[in-house]
Amino acid sequence: MENVVLIVHLILALSLIGVVLLQRSEGGGLGMGGGGGGVMSGRAAATALGKVTWGLAAAFIVTSIALTIIAAENSAGGSVLDRLTTGTPAEEDAPVTDLGDSLLPPAPTDGPVVPLAE
Repeated sequence: MENVVLIVHLILALSLIGVVLLQRSEGGGLGMGGGGGGVMSGRAAATALGKVTWGLAAAFIVTSIALTIIAAENSAGGSVLDRLTTGTPAEEDAPVTDLGDSLLPPAPTDGPVVPLAE
């Protein structure tokens, strides 16, 4: 189910990009060009392309929310931080590795770092 919603979501995203690129520019983007009447004028008549854009945008938002809900249901039920502080792995097969102080730089009093001989 998640894969189907994800594929629909990607198709909607690409369609929305295409429809937005097909629309005519009104010349008022980022304050560049055009007269002062473009922003302050009344609402323009809704074109068919505008209606398609609104429909695709609404469907994109719906699929975004659906993907969020599906991902929340499939989650492990706990926070990643909770799993790190308790030391219990997400799966029983995964080993718990204690890194300790190995990520800290060596102290100035430590000797040279050399590999261990086996």
